[in-house]
Amino acid sequence: MQYQKVLKMLESIPYLSVGLDVGADFTWMSIMLPNGTLAGKPFKIVHSDPQSRELAVAKIKEAQEAYSLKSRCFLESTGIYHIPLLCFLRDKGFDCSVINPIITKNSTNLNVRKLHNDKFDSKKAAKVGLDASLKTSIIPDDAVIDLRNLVRDYYYFKDLQSAVVLKLTAELKVSFPAYRKVFSKVTTQTSLKLLDACPLAVDLLAAPKDTVVEMIRSTARFGEKYALAKYDALRTAAEDAAIFGRALKSNSVRIRLYIDSYREYQKRLDTIMEAIHASVDGLKDSPVYDHILLLQSLRGIGFMSAVVLVAEMGSFNLFPSPKKLYAYFGLDPAVKQSGKFNGEKVHMSKRGSSLARRILHMVALNNLKVDKGRGIPVNPVIHSYYTDKCKAKKKNVAVGAVMHKICNIIFAMLRDNKPFEVITPQEHCKRYLAAHPDKVQRAA
Repeated sequence: MQYQKVLKMLESIPYLSVGLDVGADFTWMSIMLPNGTLAGKPFKIVHSDPQSRELAVAKIKEAQEAYSLKSRCFLESTGIYHIPLLCFLRDKGFDCSVINPIITKNSTNLNVRKLHNDKFDSKKAAKVGLDASLKTSIIPDDAVIDLRNLVRDYYYFKDLQSAVVLKLTAELKVSFPAYRKVFSKVTTQTSLKLLDACPLAVDLLAAPKDTVVEMIRSTARFGEKYALAKYDALRTAAEDAAIFGRALKSNSVRIRLYIDSYREYQKRLDTIMEAIHASVDGLKDSPVYDHILLLQSLRGIGFMSAVVLVAEMGSFNLFPSPKKLYAYFGLDPAVKQSGKFNGEKVHMSKRGSSLARRILHMVALNNLKVDKGRGIPVNPVIHSYYTDKCKAKKKNVAVGAVMHKICNIIFAMLRDNKPFEVITPQEHCKRYLAAHPDKVQRAA
């Protein structure tokens, strides 16, 4: 009886499941038969040891020959550490898949004991690999991965630069409080040049008028009148700082340090941006390049936002429905329900790309803007949708709903390969029914 069960399992899952728990320097590997039993003991693969890597390959091939079964390797996604091993095993001819660590973490425990170590995790990965309904991740093309790495680095340095700006602004609030009335944005070229030369109010008061005026005129390029007006405003602010402000020697050092850091980060950002443009240009005549151009037709999405969304998406073909796309971005609700209990406070799962959510949030806010000159919303349809949501929801919840709608619009644009067009829901229904007359007949 037990033998027949094993045969049925072999027919339904005709492969060996190789679970790999990947670490920074080594990986534990477990080979599991279709009936859930291990083929030998877990094996430790040392990444820096060629013999260890080759021995792991030999063990998998030995198990394949012994049981006359092919193998499938399952590696947990670990950010970057799993990539070399994944490529190595693929080059050796093995079928490799990447699984979300959340899946293995939430999988059924293999025993009653509370146990957690790398050996055990490799067994869990192998056990999860036997599930025929397991959803695995697909590694995008190298060109898309390059683009993804670049945009992530760009926003990494952008965040560091933003932190430096906050530090610089905080220093000025103490030592030179009225400075921000003169320059609302302290990081303009004129502002940075002045602060580098005269970091404190006393330095500005001591500097010759002609020197400061020429510094403003040469950088701002608005003429002599503008430079003189700015100088007068700066002098007034500097005199006020003597009454309301506290400047120490350390403030001067720190302000110059923050300016140097800001400029250094800007150089890195410029270098990365050049690489991003070169990478996108190299994708011409490809669906990825077409998608980047297409997304820029949606209001609120510029070049960089389009690149981020496409790079984080990887391949649009992986998403058969809008639900799959916004779940991948982590916009799906985290539902809590058990028995008669229903969680009222439903939040986003936030299990997807945080960078993509950041961009979608920015796009949502851009689409909610109102043209101050004409008093007309930038996107009347989205703005109307938002105001309707605000009647029953808080503003931040309504913005989340707008992000959800933006994601649906992006899906439709990429699916139909059509640029964005502002149409009302009523007009959309008319066009849909005109294109699908069979739907009208069924409704009748």
